[in-house]
Amino acid sequence: MTDVTTEPVGAPAPDWLTALADAGARMPVPPLLHPPAAGGRRAAVLILFGAGAAGPEVLLIQRNDGLRRHSGQPAFPGGSFEDGDRTPEECAVREAVEETGVDPAGIDPVGRLPELYIRHSGFRVAPVLAWWRSPSPVRAADAGEVASAAAVPVAELADPANRVRVEVAGRGAAGPGFRAGGMLVWGFTAGVVDGLLRLGGWERPWRSAATELVTIVPPGSAIP
Repeated sequence: MTDVTTEPVGAPAPDWLTALADAGARMPVPPLLHPPAAGGRRAAVLILFGAGAAGPEVLLIQRNDGLRRHSGQPAFPGGSFEDGDRTPEECAVREAVEETGVDPAGIDPVGRLPELYIRHSGFRVAPVLAWWRSPSPVRAADAGEVASAAAVPVAELADPANRVRVEVAGRGAAGPGFRAGGMLVWGFTAGVVDGLLRLGGWERPWRSAATELVTIVPPGSAIP
């Protein structure tokens, strides 16, 4: 694991995070996440890292069941561009404030990952990496969309005991998943987390034939 120390509240973004942002900006985009030449709806998510008692933490939300898109999924705070959003950073921070009540004054954006495309919903997503310079309480501020919000330790995500493989019924191959913060993280968010763990030097060996396989049944689908 990358050697990191607990940063004092109010400190600027640590070297490990700026290095992660630099590496992330150059990371190759998997073919299934490569955006088309045109089309799709612009969106941004906030990958907000902060200092916790056990090392770095990252902010995640649990979306409510019954939503038209991404129902019940854990996710990074974020959403589609709205009037007045001039940059992905503005969009991502605004959405995080609306969804979790986080204080934007304590957030310092430090970089972006390449744009990624979510085919089944048609979003072109700009992942924004940021430093939680002055952590503030978070909650399910948008009760219509968000069930909960929590800062999850990176060490918990990296623990091989919390790694699973997740398949969505009817969609083919399984992808990475994580049991962390009381959530099952899967789908787009888990794919980004998986990549960041590798880039940050946090990933620990975990793949084996014994790794648990979890099947997700989308709303409205029959269990196969």
